[in-house]
Amino acid sequence: MIRYKTIMKDGTAEQIIDKSRFIGYVKPVETREEAEAFVAQIKNKHKDATHNVPAFIIGDQFQLQWASDDGEPQGTSGAPIVQMLVKEGITNLALVITRYFGGIKLGTGGLVRAYTSTAKLAVRDAGICAVKEMYVMAVKLDYTFHGKLQNLSLKHKAFQIRNTVYEDAVTVELSMDPDQTAEVNALLSDLTGGNAEICWESRELAKVLEE
Repeated sequence: MIRYKTIMKDGTAEQIIDKSRFIGYVKPVETREEAEAFVAQIKNKHKDATHNVPAFIIGDQFQLQWASDDGEPQGTSGAPIVQMLVKEGITNLALVITRYFGGIKLGTGGLVRAYTSTAKLAVRDAGICAVKEMYVMAVKLDYTFHGKLQNLSLKHKAFQIRNTVYEDAVTVELSMDPDQTAEVNALLSDLTGGNAEICWESRELAKVLEE
């Protein structure tokens, strides 16, 4: 089940609009402190910029939303970025759009388009992903079944192999959608003749890159 959408990694983008240079920076964050530290880092990097417009959204229900116009006309930069992100359903990220003024005024509509389009480009570079609730279990099995399990994971797509530990037997971590657990357990039973040992099970949130 998809809980929310966010970004996979840090992203950047740059474009020139009517001689003004816009540089977008985005980072996945989970706390206000992380977001504020990222904003401070970018502002320090571009001390000489005309504007460094920050925005961040945190929480699976977009509980924390904050932005600043940083000297641009009110409502032309920070707020439209947040509105765009909420509309797209993207959270847990911080953005800074740096502007070096090129001498040509863009007007209210032009500023909104410039800032939101730069933000979209940076988010696209970071990679939009879904955060899903996943079921994870560690399975201990004989070495003779290991290669068959790897082939099964590639063929069947019902689960993914994450980590593998090689000892007296092989312990493999398998990740899957919660509604596929019964199917995967049946596959394991068929593969090993019922000799696979489940060491532990848990549920966690995981990022899955959107196609």
